[in-house]
Amino acid sequence: MAPTNEKHENTGQRKLYVLSGERFEDKVQLNWPCCFNQNYYYGYRDILGFAVNGTLCIDHYRTIVLWNPATEELNIVPQNNARFKNRFIIHGFGYDEIRDDYKIIQRVEYMGDYLQVEPFVPYWDIYSLKSNSWKKLYVDMQNCYWRSGETNSESYVVSFNLSNEIPVTTLIPVDLHDLGWVNRHLEVLNGHVAMISNCVKTTSFHISISILGELGVKESWTKLFDVGPLSDIKHPIDLIGAWKKGDILFRNDDNELFCLDLTTGAIEKTGVKTGSQVLALKIYDHSD
Repeated sequence: MAPTNEKHENTGQRKLYVLSGERFEDKVQLNWPCCFNQNYYYGYRDILGFAVNGTLCIDHYRTIVLWNPATEELNIVPQNNARFKNRFIIHGFGYDEIRDDYKIIQRVEYMGDYLQVEPFVPYWDIYSLKSNSWKKLYVDMQNCYWRSGETNSESYVVSFNLSNEIPVTTLIPVDLHDLGWVNRHLEVLNGHVAMISNCVKTTSFHISISILGELGVKESWTKLFDVGPLSDIKHPIDLIGAWKKGDILFRNDDNELFCLDLTTGAIEKTGVKTGSQVLALKIYDHSD
């Protein structure tokens, strides 16, 4: 089952659908959580990551909720009370198996005139559903997903352990970093951290997929696929990671969904058209 976050072309409303079936043949519209009233239909709304034990993390500006569409359980996350006017960038949502707790990571940055306040350094906060509170993280973590050196000579992935609250840095090999003019995505494929790179060479589309075998070990990156040229593919729809046995979905200029089989490398049509206003497509399994 996959929820899609779509923008209605005429009204601008964000609508939520659940697609299911072997070829997404079943489509059911869901109502957004009740705290998202009519005023929330317009503007940015993000489903962070994927469902965790059936729970989705939805971010709409400063309103964050943890919501289980199957059980209709809803938890509104309290706002972080910062001293100054800030912006909060949500970076991670996951489950702490040791403490049986759902957690959210966010980066706090100052917004305003830096000359009127004391020096403000961006920092990280973590939210615990069990305690229903935020606390500051005392870690050196520049970016939760990607970071490039000042000379763009290297990049690395930063993973965060929700149990011990310690980040782990993994360098990206030069042959994966120095690809030039590509879009890179971090996803979870079959339980592994995966880097999916795609680029357009002349009129065709190419995709490269590598997985990380061990956190913190650069040499454990393994390239799975380097597929191309793919003349029928335009770009990925918010690469959704594993669908069923680990397929990846793309769409072409006609908004048709294509499926890349990670076992065989074969690409086939699903027979589904998404519409041009699909904003996100996420994996949802309420039986986790």
